[in-house]
Amino acid sequence: MASSIKSTALEPTRFELANASFPERARRFAAVYGLVILAVALALFFSIILPQTFPTMINLRSIIGDKAIIAILSLAVMLPMVTGKIDLTVGYGIVLWHILAISLQTKFGFPWPIAVLTVLALGAMVGFCNGLLVEIAQIDAFIATLGTGTILYAIAMWHSQGHQVVGVAPDGFYALAGLFVFDLPITGYYVLALTLVLWIVLEYLPIGRYLYTIGANPKAAALNGIPVRRYTIVAFVTSGTLTAFAGVLLASRLRIGQASVGLEYLLPALVGAFLGSTTIKPGRVNVWGTIVGVMILAIGISGIQQFGASFFVEPLFNGSTLLVAIGIAGYAQRKRGAGATRAPASSAATTGREAPNLKPQGE
Repeated sequence: MASSIKSTALEPTRFELANASFPERARRFAAVYGLVILAVALALFFSIILPQTFPTMINLRSIIGDKAIIAILSLAVMLPMVTGKIDLTVGYGIVLWHILAISLQTKFGFPWPIAVLTVLALGAMVGFCNGLLVEIAQIDAFIATLGTGTILYAIAMWHSQGHQVVGVAPDGFYALAGLFVFDLPITGYYVLALTLVLWIVLEYLPIGRYLYTIGANPKAAALNGIPVRRYTIVAFVTSGTLTAFAGVLLASRLRIGQASVGLEYLLPALVGAFLGSTTIKPGRVNVWGTIVGVMILAIGISGIQQFGASFFVEPLFNGSTLLVAIGIAGYAQRKRGAGATRAPASSAATTGREAPNLKPQGE
């Protein structure tokens, strides 16, 4: 099966910090919160270099409006990654969902709340199908979700016939993404609410511990009585629902449906999730790290664009950041494994005793 980032976090424990020297504490702090520091540093840098355009409320609204959908998709990608899987349907599914959110209202006469609920239900069904393909049919998660995503994209092309889906929807639907609360886009509050809910679920509820255990070692999880298949399918269902929600917001924001729009969200969503696994809890995909990863992309791309960079800079930045993120995450994971391997040996050396010989006498 395709595996992403195993759930073995590198954040320092209180005991480790209490017994570490100041340079060691600084090094561990930088390893854990380096990307947070980088995000703040980038924001300060662009604010100083571009004082007339970057540190403005207009730019903040633009960043939130543009990147909220990517943040939701990154959270959708993150959930299967917690279990050691990957879901590529987020980039293809959002194409179909935003088209359906428009066409169900303008062509089939659905009231907008029913259209939204229908799209969310279909997204959950696709996630359920992905879970069945991965866990029951035992198809590699990368292949299964790539195949499912391609089918969704084909359905989007067939449904729209390659044309824009245009029509007038009710104002209530447009308000889903167009409303401002305290002078900021409401989509930013959606991201904040989802982040808090997922953080509580993954860090403080039993289901979160089960999902991380499955991601670290599914065989051990099964031996401890955790229903691996059920929880993995739940992760895919939640991912599909969040993807459908992002599609609804995209439709509300664009006010049209178009099959050529949506695929460009796949790479940034993956970048945000992978980059998030290198901070806050390095070596483990986590909610706040994912949000920090999206912030790095949002701040970096916004600043670069305001410098007047060419159109190809954004995909170049996203691709390069993805490679760097995967490299850092892989290094953190290997380092964690090496530290765990050295621990028993150092413990035996400290006590002055050799490890006991468990072989029967005479062998």
